[in-house]
Amino acid sequence: MTLPQKTLGRTGHSATRLGLGGEGVLRTFGHDRQAQAVIEAALAAGINYFETARAYSGSEAYLGRSLKGRRDQIFLTSKSHGRTFKEAMAHLTITLKNLDTDYLDLWQVHDIRTMDEVAALGAPTGALEAFHHARERGWVRFIGVTGHHDPEVLRRALTLYEFDTVLLPVNPAEPQHASFLPLAQEAMAKGMGVIAMKTLCRGQLPQMAEEPDQIVKELMAYALSQSVTLAVVGADSAKQVEQLAAAVLDFVPMTPEEARRLEEAVAPFARQLMYYKP
Repeated sequence: MTLPQKTLGRTGHSATRLGLGGEGVLRTFGHDRQAQAVIEAALAAGINYFETARAYSGSEAYLGRSLKGRRDQIFLTSKSHGRTFKEAMAHLTITLKNLDTDYLDLWQVHDIRTMDEVAALGAPTGALEAFHHARERGWVRFIGVTGHHDPEVLRRALTLYEFDTVLLPVNPAEPQHASFLPLAQEAMAKGMGVIAMKTLCRGQLPQMAEEPDQIVKELMAYALSQSVTLAVVGADSAKQVEQLAAAVLDFVPMTPEEARRLEEAVAPFARQLMYYKP
């Protein structure tokens, strides 16, 4: 069996509905063996979307070493938290070296939090100039933007540029406060690739559950039943990757009633689960 796939918006890439994120053990230094095991498990599961960020400790270097010889088989993406042309270009130089590649399939503006940051991005000598510059020169194929702090800030950022993708939180706690779910619908309607993050709420719900495997399946089903292309999740071990892949292989879209019941079940813990919001 192979993981189900879906077209990542206007990029045209057929992405596996599970992507490996740069969090978990990949967001460390000095855990080469464990990181390699996670990456190899992702490859063995058929995952073709790999995501990291300049801010994620040794994640880029782990991927660069472990994906050697696989570049043409995967969609590789990283992020820059730089807000000026100079900062973003410096990040890209390091990123390409760490990942041992000449180009990124997708380069993302990382973690937009405030309206001031949005203004800085679009200003002369702002980071968006770097993203456009890199795309023109073939160092980057597509451009995305990410945010998990405030949906209105991310919505404003989407007006600055015709981004190819957006990465945002998707989980059953979201409807309780400043939800990103309507923005996911808007982005998909515009033809963007929509990537879900915070799907497991940093593992809090599985840790709280009596049947962790079952709640992982439900959370992945919830996310993939929304207006998203794929869910990107970090992992601490090869076993976790296998668990996530099994959940996606077994994916059956949730009915609106099933999704509503899950939202109601987590509502008492929603603010704790949305640790990523102010």
